[in-house]
Amino acid sequence: MAGDSVRVDTWVWGVRLAKTRSQATAACRAGHVRVNGATAKASQAVRLGDEVRVRRNGFDTIYRVAGLPVRRGSAADAAQHFDDLTPPPPPRVERPAEIVRDRGAGRPTKRERRDIDRLRGRGDAG
Repeated sequence: MAGDSVRVDTWVWGVRLAKTRSQATAACRAGHVRVNGATAKASQAVRLGDEVRVRRNGFDTIYRVAGLPVRRGSAADAAQHFDDLTPPPPPRVERPAEIVRDRGAGRPTKRERRDIDRLRGRGDAG
């Protein structure tokens, strides 16, 4: 391996995207790591300028390789080895608060049910 590249599992581990090298290798095997759009094997070489996508917690995070760490260092050192290109998440949709009834209050009356429907935006019932 030349000095201008490093294994993708080592890079993912070195920039602290995985806690252990074994977890980084397992993520590559599971297809959670992509290099330049293609699924990466753990031994694939990563070079400066490559785009690495890592699937974490159900979402893809996109990084550009800005450095090749020789060993795992502090979080501040790791941040120098990549540029985060991940777009911001979409805004959360506002929902009305859930209607909470006191426990043991029984079923709502017809008037209470209509008030609840109106509050939830279901329109006038009846």
